[in-house]
Amino acid sequence: MDSPASSLVVKVTCGPEALERLHQGFTVAATALAAGLEVSLWLTGDAAWMAVPGRAEEVTLPQAAALAELRDAVLEGGRLTVCGQCAARRGLTGADLVDGAVIRGAAAFVEEVVAPHTRALVY
Repeated sequence: MDSPASSLVVKVTCGPEALERLHQGFTVAATALAAGLEVSLWLTGDAAWMAVPGRAEEVTLPQAAALAELRDAVLEGGRLTVCGQCAARRGLTGADLVDGAVIRGAAAFVEEVVAPHTRALVY
């Protein structure tokens, strides 16, 4: 029988065009962190913009926690990564991101999701 997960990787693949899905990914990541799991939040596609200062602050969803607060909770206790290809397509470099966010490629994502005791979710 599998042992329980102690690490969660959450990949968010959408931006404000899918507002509820975007928020849900961030909410699940922050909630897992608060529950004591090791958390890695990956931003791909237009979600990459949420790692740029001021962008998450512009996004609001009724009845939901502020996206920037969820992002900052993950930055404080987990990892926040922007997909390398996604960043390049948007002209983003590490200097464009909030403090603590990094840009990494697909190999790093695969390494994280196949690690023992890890579960991955995609939004």
